[in-house]
Amino acid sequence: MTRTNRPRRSVLYVPGSNARALEKARGLAADGLILDLEDAVAPDAKERARAAVATAVAAGGYGRREVLLRVNALETPWGQDDLVAAAGMAIDGVLLPKVESVDTIRQAEAVLAANNARADLALWCMIETPLGVIRVTEIAGAGERLGGLVMGTSDLAKDLNARQTQDRAPMMVSLGLCLLAARAYGRAILDGVHLDLSDEAGFVAACRQGAELGFDGKTLIHPKTIIAANEIFGPSPDDVDWSRRVIAAHREAVAKGEGVAVLDGKLIEQLHVESARRVVDLAEAIAQRETPDG
Repeated sequence: MTRTNRPRRSVLYVPGSNARALEKARGLAADGLILDLEDAVAPDAKERARAAVATAVAAGGYGRREVLLRVNALETPWGQDDLVAAAGMAIDGVLLPKVESVDTIRQAEAVLAANNARADLALWCMIETPLGVIRVTEIAGAGERLGGLVMGTSDLAKDLNARQTQDRAPMMVSLGLCLLAARAYGRAILDGVHLDLSDEAGFVAACRQGAELGFDGKTLIHPKTIIAANEIFGPSPDDVDWSRRVIAAHREAVAKGEGVAVLDGKLIEQLHVESARRVVDLAEAIAQRETPDG
């Protein structure tokens, strides 16, 4: 699976200071994990958490799940050491918090390069401040290491003085700008967390909205929400069947020298084929991820 086509329906934050959570994450159905050294870890536990995460990653067992490490900001007492440690870990990417400029990315790149990080170790950026949203286009276009964007909607809502409404109308401008930037540069983008674990209906509604908008998946704070996120952000069997039929119908039309096809009364053009292939590729990647050793 490449950076762009791997499943990211559910990406769970795992506190780096919680040994039980680090162990339990190996058996969860989440597509990805964010091993967290930042918000989920108290200041006096930062160094212990870094060591615990390094030990857990070295022990392996996370299968085909995408593993990101959320580090502390470089300007904090722990950020530099977090990045140095990340450079030597067998993880997929490093998640930078509160990114507001390309300079932050360049500084992180320099630390990783100086510590012999793998060329394919991706940098992900959290967009969770008004300035980050305003500059998201330049952030999304910032270099080969950039893997994707993660919305930090809780911090963003606080900075905007926005109310947390069920329809998330106050967040739509920010979500839309970040989606546009991510897609313009071919980046993955993950929706923010839903904080009220007792509000199952609200969580489902937020997932459906995120999927309809075009997000690749949802960041999560509890394992009990994984199954719903996987179902909502993943293609249904009907979606996959239709997509395969679209591809086949267009292929037959092209073989006859025709540029378009008609399937069940619907006009099929190349743009529909591209969307269909994305659905099929995602379904196949999910099936691969969910094999017994995934």
